[in-house]
Order: sequence, then structure tokens, then C-alpha cells
Amino acid sequence: MISIDGLAVEFGGSTLFSDISFVINEKDRIALMGKNGAGKSTLLKILAGVRPPSRGKISAPKECVISYLPQHLMTEDGRTVFEETAQAFAQQHEMEAEIERLNKELETRTDYETDSYMALIEEVSTISEKFYAIDATNYEEDVEKALLGLGFLREDFNRQTKDFSGGWRMRIELAKLLLQKPDVLLLDEPTNHLDIESIQWLEDFLINSAKAVIVISHDRKFIDNITTRTLEVTMGRIYDYKVNYSKYLELRKERREQQQKAYDEQQRFIADTTEFIDRFKGTYSKTTQVQSRVKMLEKLDLLGVDEEDSSALRLKFPPSPRSGNYPVIMDNVGKTYGEHTVFRNANITVERGDKVAFVGKNGEGKSTLVKCIMKEIEHDGTLTLGHNVQIGYFAQNQASMLDENLTVFQTIDDVAKGDIRNKIRDLLGAFMFGGEESTKKVKVLSGGERTRLAMIKLLLEPINLLILDEPTNHLDLKTKDILKQALADFDGTLVVVSHDRDFLDGLVTKVYEFGNKKITEHLCGIYEFLEKKKMDSLNELEKK
Repeated sequence: MISIDGLAVEFGGSTLFSDISFVINEKDRIALMGKNGAGKSTLLKILAGVRPPSRGKISAPKECVISYLPQHLMTEDGRTVFEETAQAFAQQHEMEAEIERLNKELETRTDYETDSYMALIEEVSTISEKFYAIDATNYEEDVEKALLGLGFLREDFNRQTKDFSGGWRMRIELAKLLLQKPDVLLLDEPTNHLDIESIQWLEDFLINSAKAVIVISHDRKFIDNITTRTLEVTMGRIYDYKVNYSKYLELRKERREQQQKAYDEQQRFIADTTEFIDRFKGTYSKTTQVQSRVKMLEKLDLLGVDEEDSSALRLKFPPSPRSGNYPVIMDNVGKTYGEHTVFRNANITVERGDKVAFVGKNGEGKSTLVKCIMKEIEHDGTLTLGHNVQIGYFAQNQASMLDENLTVFQTIDDVAKGDIRNKIRDLLGAFMFGGEESTKKVKVLSGGERTRLAMIKLLLEPINLLILDEPTNHLDLKTKDILKQALADFDGTLVVVSHDRDFLDGLVTKVYEFGNKKITEHLCGIYEFLEKKKMDSLNELEKK
């Protein structure tokens, strides 16, 4: 369907990737993988036609429709949620109006035998054929399904888009793209602003209703569920695997082991042959054999081993000062804004050493409760922090709050105090900001690099209650795994707000579910909780 041939991207004297070639087929569901900064988002922008490559070309059929959801976007104001989403069908409405106009013209004209009248009939016929090939008869129902699936309530439909946060506006844009039913759907981190239920809805949609899809995502479960092919961008090259992400990891490991084995065998052969040549090159009786082996070495096609990306985050939280037995106790805590109740009567006790997750739809109060614990906002009821509780807090928008004009080094140097100041370079190196990387301005960093930089602040002083609000947004899978292990090893208390099932699995042992203005405690891991929710909704279905 779409052919990418000899693609290269160069800027600032360095090559991001060169001579990349591959084909996107009709029903491909492709995961585009690689570490932060490898060029994944750049490749997606080139495929979307948003930016040109330095060299190479992309060939696609003329009628091929490509739709692109970037990581960051600006939506227009002035429409309701429903009206803005229905813009997905704007082209069909224009076609319908054009057919009506042409038919009226045909009715009023009497020059039936002229070429221009025949041309008009042909034009109406062509547009009508296109129009009726698009099944948009129930477009209002389709808009409704998409919005409800992505977490909107019916009462949101007539609200203005400007009333919604960036994450919700991203959902409106996603709904529009899905409803356009493009030939190729390009999605850059689509799950960053979705809760668990919306992610599961999106998975079902992409598997059952989408055509070709290319997705960049660091939600391992999501990409494993939806993709059937993995393109890895690494070291300026691209590797193509016709399998999902987990299987690709196995195949890549096997391929590298086979390469290493073949390389080692060839190196032994070269060493043995060279030794034979050196030993017998002056011996008359061995002249023919020596010459034969010299020619053999000259013709040898030297094998190589794929270079491995060895850069890795080195993350270990310092030992926690001991807190009281109960770092957080809530008694009938609630939060209202005017007439609107976010949640009420929350009775929660977090014990020292607990690792708990806050989950639920966006807007149900997860980040609000975190702000109550942080004493950033007022609330109803009593919220008590235990003896000697020292909080480390990573906010959802922490990475975007960094001063873009500072360098990486200045960002940390400005907030570090005491002895840790002598270790800033080591700390930056552990977070992959060693050497020249520390002199980069924040404004040129990728989303993942900014998240890593914001996280360094958590290590600048000892803490025993760690609160993380969506810490994995923009982190690549490798970095996410390292963060997860560091949090598992953390000897303090952890509260994590996240919609990333794979990240929470095995990390938390208690789940607090936010929904219907209340907070429910579940003494289990994330997958047991999800299984339980599935059963609950089935039971409710039967009752109805």
C-alpha cells in the first residue's frame, strides 16, 4: 500500500537514520519501537507528511488517506464536543451538499444533448458513487459510540471543547481520527491521556475496525494486544519483525546470539588460517595450500554483530528515613468545587511500606486526592500525615514545568543543596545525561528525556513517602522497567497514580478505585482487580 524507500534524516551534522526502506500493507498493525531519541516520532511525522526527509521517498496511492495523532496538538475552540468530533464527517457533508447542488442544476437545465450537460451527469455520478461507498448514514450514533468509548459522559457532548483539559481534547482528536476510517492511522503515544477502560476500548476498536495502524507506545500490554508487526529503529537502522512486541524481544535476542556465534566461529577460522599462513609461508611443499588460504581470507565476507544500545538508566532510591507506622490516614475526606462533588467519605489508611495504586477514569479525583495529601488544596474531613513523613512528589505535568531555557546541568544545580551538589555530574550520568548531554537546553529534550530530568529531583533528598502521578508517560519500555525495579526495591511507602497495567503488575498489592464519587479499596494486584471488574460488570448486565 505505502512504500518507503531509502529514507534518511540528518540535522545539525548528525544522522538520525539513513537508508531506511519498508512497506506498509493493508491490514498491518505495526509497533514502532526504539529508545527515546532514536527517531520514532520523526519517522511518524515524515509518514504523515508533516516534515520532509533529508533523502528518500514515500510512495502511496493517490486515494490513500493517512491520519496522524501527534503527542502534542492544538485544537480549535468554538464548537461543542459533539460538533468538533462530527467534523470527522465534514467531507461527506460537503459531498452531500455538492450532489444536491448539481442535481438542482440538472433539473433546471434543458440542454440535454450538450457535452457540458453530459459532463455534469458524469460528475454527479462519480461523486455519488464515492458518497454512497462511505457508510455515514448513522454518523451521529458513531460519534456517540466513540465519545462514550473514550470516557466522555452524555452530558459532556454539548459542552464547549475549551472547557476541557489537554488530555480530554486529545481524546476528541483521537475520536475524529478513528471515525474518519483512514487507510493508515499514525498514533504517537495515544494512551498517555487515557484511563484503563478507554485504553481497552481503543484496543478493541483498532483490532476490529481499523485498517493499517502504526503506533508508538510505551504501554507494553497495549502494543502486545493490538500489533502483529514490530519495526525497531536503532542505531540509525530499521529492523522488521512480523510479530508483536514480546515475541520480537525473544527473536531479537535469538538473532543476536546467532550473529555472535557465527562471528565467533569466523574469528576462530580467521585466526587458525592466519596462523597456518604465517607458519608455512616459507615452506615449498605447502606453497599451494598457503596461497589457497590467502585467497580464501581475501574473499571472506566478514560477519558483524548488531551493536547493542548499552545506554541505561541507573536508578536506586537512597535508604528511607523511618516514618511512623501509618504515613497517611484519611477520615471522611471529600472534595467539592461549588455544586460539583469529586469524591466524598474517603476512609483510607496507608501503612508504612505499602505500595498502592490509584486507578479510575480521568476526572474522578485521583490527582485531586494526591493534591490533598500534598496540602496543595483544601478538603472536607480529616487527613493526617504520620510521624516523620518526608514526601517525594512527581506531578503529572512535572516535565512540562521545567524551565526550557536552562541546560540539563543548571536545572539540577539550581535545586540541589548540601553534599549532593558534589555528586550532580554522577547523578546526571546515571540518568543518561553524562558529558555533552548535560549542556543541552531543556527545550531540545524529548518527552522521555524531560521526564527523566524531572525525576532526578526525587533523588536530591531522602524520602519515605513517594507519590508518583503518571510517572511512565513518555518513558521508553527499557527505562520504565528500570524505574519499576527501583520502585519495587524502594524501602519506603509508594502511592502511584497510573493507567499502565504492565507497570503496576507485580509492583502494587493494593488498588484504590476512583469512580461514582467514591473511593473503593481492593486488596489485590492490578490484574486481579481488572478481572474482578469484568465480572462485576457482567453481573450488572445480567441484572439489567
